[in-house]
Amino acid sequence: MNNKNKACYSLLAAAITLAFSLPAAAEIVLYDKNDTTFSTDGYFNTFYVNSDVDRAGEQFDRDQSRVKMGFLPNYIGFNFGKQVDDLKLGGRSSFWVTINDSETNGTATAIDVRQFYGTASNDAWGEVLFGKDFGLFARSNILLDEMLTGYGQVSDTLGLVDGGGVSFGNIGTGYPYPFPTSQITYRSPLMGGLRIAAGIMDPVDTTDDASSALDKAYQEAPRFETEITYQFEVGGAQIYSWVNGMQQSSDNTDDSVEDVDSTGVGYGVQAKMGNLSLTASGFQAEGINPFFTNNAGEAQLREVDSEGYLLQGSYRFGKNRVALSYGKTEDDGNGLGSAADYETRGIAFFHDVNANLKLVAELNQFEIEGQDSDALDEETRTFAVGAALSF
Repeated sequence: MNNKNKACYSLLAAAITLAFSLPAAAEIVLYDKNDTTFSTDGYFNTFYVNSDVDRAGEQFDRDQSRVKMGFLPNYIGFNFGKQVDDLKLGGRSSFWVTINDSETNGTATAIDVRQFYGTASNDAWGEVLFGKDFGLFARSNILLDEMLTGYGQVSDTLGLVDGGGVSFGNIGTGYPYPFPTSQITYRSPLMGGLRIAAGIMDPVDTTDDASSALDKAYQEAPRFETEITYQFEVGGAQIYSWVNGMQQSSDNTDDSVEDVDSTGVGYGVQAKMGNLSLTASGFQAEGINPFFTNNAGEAQLREVDSEGYLLQGSYRFGKNRVALSYGKTEDDGNGLGSAADYETRGIAFFHDVNANLKLVAELNQFEIEGQDSDALDEETRTFAVGAALSF
């Protein structure tokens, strides 16, 4: 992987630090009068991690210790609500921070806003969201990840071992990351367990290789994303199932530049039976980066195919939960510029000290296996132990 690509993925890893959240376990209500509410919630986590890196090229092999965040970043959020007749108005803003400053600039902590949206809803017809939020394609795949509050994979090839951001969890080994974007999204009310969401998203440029700087990539239509979920109970088991997808076409004012058609579909099912939880999910995509749904990679995305799946199980006993995870993504060349398979195996132990404080210990093994050569081959084993506080 060249230095330019590695720097790109290091920046994207830092962006992930500012980009995702676990739904708050609780919230603090600051104001509740006259049908108007204002509340706050937050999430803080830190891990001690040790990664044993084994890559093609002996100059990369090492044991690296860090003190970092896990898959979820640290954030603080604010929620607004007001009832006006039969219409409920709402809004959310959330601020995401890194805890690892630059090694060369001791005050380089990044702060960003990844959610800033308003909503209008009614029990009869559903909800409309307008503003910036996470996408619909691959949304449930990542939200229902059994290892969401754990650590996950830290590929050295992707710049994650030494990076200042979060780990990648199972991003790139089971699902792409549903990047936040500006959108207008409709969600139906729950109809006998069925819910439908559909939205138009701000499109991203994917044809930026024109012969002149004056040539421009453009999209005649916005990006379309949708998700259908269905929850039901059978034989004492609670089942949650979903299918989601996206479509976008990009063209260029330079007629010699081919257009890029991006399509993807995600799917999955989670079954909870008493203390046991089983989850299986997957995706298939064309013209989409296998790591990020914002299509990082631009012109490299033409006719790129990727697919992946994630198999997980967890069991809760008292205040403890044990989770097992295996994920894999097969990419025909866009991710690192060469066809490769990406795999993550993980086992994690979670202990709830109370409703707000959680202790976590995890073992994770990440592998890259090049399909055309062994130049990309990597095996990184990581041990992580830490704590997470939510309110």
